[in-house]
Amino acid sequence: MIKVGDKIPEARVPKIAAQGSGLLNTREFFAGKKVILFGVPGAFTPVCSEKHLPGFMELAGKIHAKGVADIVCLSVNDRHVMNAWAKDQNVGDAVILLADGKAEFTKALGMDIDIDNMGVRSKRFALIVDNGVVTKMALEDSTGAHDVSSAEAMLKLL
Repeated sequence: MIKVGDKIPEARVPKIAAQGSGLLNTREFFAGKKVILFGVPGAFTPVCSEKHLPGFMELAGKIHAKGVADIVCLSVNDRHVMNAWAKDQNVGDAVILLADGKAEFTKALGMDIDIDNMGVRSKRFALIVDNGVVTKMALEDSTGAHDVSSAEAMLKLL
């Protein structure tokens, strides 16, 4: 599992963003800036849709004011599901969504979990990444929790 001091692993992940979709190279994307990356077990799931993603959308301005260039949400869903979720949640340009359909990036981070009736998904977590290196890490004890990886908690760590 990735830890503080580690570099973000290289992967190519489909991104869904107001400024354009396409494949994102993680090493290139995270280089030279501060980013919050948070992982959710699945698009359209209750905690993800009602609390985790909306929290980052609400606090995006305050997070950016602390020097964060981008806020990125990672989920093990295909790009079509993530695009529909972005529209459903009215994400706009507040958050970039990464559609890790095969869980390759999630597994490279060591954040994969096999959930009954859902298959391989992402653990619920948040990372502060500065110039490609993890500087802070918050991992929830369960996929239903959203305390240490919430937007509010991450804002306090900035």
